Amino acid sequence: METIYVGIDVSKDRLDVHVRPGEEAFAVARDGKGLEELVARLQAISPVLIAVEATGGFETIVAAALAGAQLPLVVVNPAQIRHFAQPVGQRAKTDPIDAAVIARFVEAVKPEPRAMPDQEARLLAELVSRRRQIIEMIVAERQREKRAENVRVRKSLVRHIKVLEKELPEIDNDIDTLVRGSPVWRAKEELLVSFPGVSNTLARTFLAEVPELGTLNRRQIASLAGLAPFTRQSGRWKGKSMIGGGRAKLRAGLYMAALSASRYHPQLKVFYRRLVTAGKPKMVALIAVARKVLTTLNAMLRDQKPWQPA
Repeated sequence: METIYVGIDVSKDRLDVHVRPGEEAFAVARDGKGLEELVARLQAISPVLIAVEATGGFETIVAAALAGAQLPLVVVNPAQIRHFAQPVGQRAKTDPIDAAVIARFVEAVKPEPRAMPDQEARLLAELVSRRRQIIEMIVAERQREKRAENVRVRKSLVRHIKVLEKELPEIDNDIDTLVRGSPVWRAKEELLVSFPGVSNTLARTFLAEVPELGTLNRRQIASLAGLAPFTRQSGRWKGKSMIGGGRAKLRAGLYMAALSASRYHPQLKVFYRRLVTAGKPKMVALIAVARKVLTTLNAMLRDQKPWQPA
C-alpha cells in the first residue's frame, strides 16, 4: 500500500491540493461545500500526513475541518516551505505549484502532527494577542504625543490613548473570566505563577502561545520557542552557536520572565551573574536564563508540582 502525503495551499477563496506520490492535483472552494468535498476525497485515500501552510488565519477553518474528521494534520510555517523550495529549484510560484511544494516538503521532512487547539484555546490566544496589540498602540500613540507640536493633534492623541486605556481592563477581564472558568487552565496558571518572575499576565501568555507546555521534553520545548542553539562548524572552523526560528510571541514573553528572574530568582540570579562574570555577553546570558525558565516551567506542568526553592 502506498504511503500518501498531501499538501494544501490555502487562499481566500479556494484550496489547491496536491497528492504524492501519483501527482494528483485538484482544487475546491474554501467554503462549507468545498470543505466537505475535500474531507471526503482525503478520507478515501487515507493519507499518512496532510500539510497546510499557515496563511494569516485563512488556514484555521481548513485545519479545523480536517482535524474534526480525524485526518493526520500539520500546519507548517511558510518560511520552511520557502527555504525548502530554493534547493529543489522551484522558483515559479502559483497556488498549484505551492501545493506541490508543500506536498514534497511533508513527504521529505515528515513533521510531527499536533492536535489542533480547541475553540476556547483559540479564543484565549486571540484575546492575549489583542491585549498585546492594544499595549503596542498605547506606546506608539504616547510617542506620537511627545513629538506632536500642533495642539489639536495632541488632543486627538490623548483622546485615543484614553480610549485604548479604557479598553485594556476590559480585555484583561475577558481573559481572567476565560482562564478562571476553566479548571485545567486555572490549575496551570497557579503552577506557573508560583515561579518567581512569572506574573498572571505572563502565565496567560504561555497558556495561549504554547499549549504544548508540559507535554514535550526539554529539547523539544526549547526548539519550539527558538531558544535551542544551533551548532555552526565545518572542518577546523567552528563558529558561534546561534538561536533562531520558533514562536516569536512566546520568546518575547520568556525574555520578560528572564529579565525578572535574573534579578529576583534565587538560583537564576546567581546563574546569570556567573555567566556574565565568565565573560558571556549579557544578552547571551539572558537567553540562557530564558531557556532555563522555559524548561523549568515545562517540568513543573509535566510533574504537576509548583516551584520550590532548591
